[in-house]
Formats: sequence, structure tokens, C-alpha cells
Amino acid sequence: MSDDRSLANHLLVAMPSLADPEFAQTVTLVCEHSAERGALGIVINKPLPMTLAEVFEQMDLETSDIVLGARPVLRGGPVNRDRGFVVHRPEGEWDSSHQIAEGIQITTSKDVLAAMARGEGPRDAFVALGYAGWSAGQLEQEMKDNAWITLPVDERILFEMPLEDRWHAVWRQLGVDPVRMSHVAGHA
Repeated sequence: MSDDRSLANHLLVAMPSLADPEFAQTVTLVCEHSAERGALGIVINKPLPMTLAEVFEQMDLETSDIVLGARPVLRGGPVNRDRGFVVHRPEGEWDSSHQIAEGIQITTSKDVLAAMARGEGPRDAFVALGYAGWSAGQLEQEMKDNAWITLPVDERILFEMPLEDRWHAVWRQLGVDPVRMSHVAGHA
């Protein structure tokens, strides 16, 4: 797959007919995608029953920022649910960061969480546990099966939109009412 066909730096949006409980009505940030390795993404709109304060506590990090501590932690996907990812704007230098797009990074090292707890981390950030993974060719087949649509990432959806509005907002942005969509796909 050439780089221009890679879905990295795209949002993967569940079609209304996708009934898998892990992915129904999800929006996923595709972080990596290649024909040889498959894809890795972070679901960006499904909160866990956990707050950032609980993550800080588990990591022995103290914060006095009540608003920050009250932020929900996201269910990033069904793979490695104990692995944490911080999706943020590219602010600061962290031990383990990967740039997804010009305005989006993902960091997996504790130093970014420690900085956030001190009030020195990236302003626009969220934490997800776990990720979604697809083997080589799997995501492409699921797209042929009408499970997903994609669109280029929109940083406003990632960092400014409330979690519960993200799936519907993507459809509004596309000018589509998902309730009126057919569950049958056609392929030319």
C-alpha cells in the first residue's frame, strides 16, 4: 500500500449498521496503517468508568487540579487495556511520542502524565487505555464489508468536541443523517 492509501491520520467512523459492541458508534483515530503491518487506532469517544485522578493515583502522581482529575479516561480499544496512551497537541518533549499529524501526537511514557499532574503538560490532551488493532488486510476487508467510513482527522473533533457528540458530529460534518442510511453497501 502506498503512503497515499494509508489511513494513518484519518478518523475511522463506525457505520450505523456496525453491531459489534466494542465498536458500535465509535470514532477511532488511526495512528498507524500499512499493508504489511495492519492498523492501530485509538477509539476517541467511549469513556471508561474511570477518571484521570484515578490514573494519577495508580501511578503515584499527585495533582491539585480538580478539573483535570475529573476528566474521563477513554476506552481506546479491546487490545492491551492496561496500556495507556495520551493523545495531545505537540507540546513539550516526551520520552516516547509518535507524531500522527502536524497537530497531533500520541505519547506512551509516564513523563507526560507526570507533567500533566503538575500542570505543565499539554493543554489539549486525553488519556485512553487500550487500542484497536487490525492485522494486515483486515481493516481493508471490513471497509469493503461496509463497517467503516474514513475521513481526514479534524483536530477540533479530537480536542474541542464533547466525547458523547463525536460520532454524530462526524456524520453532520459529512452532511449525512445516519438514521437514513442503508445497511447494504454497493461496490462498483
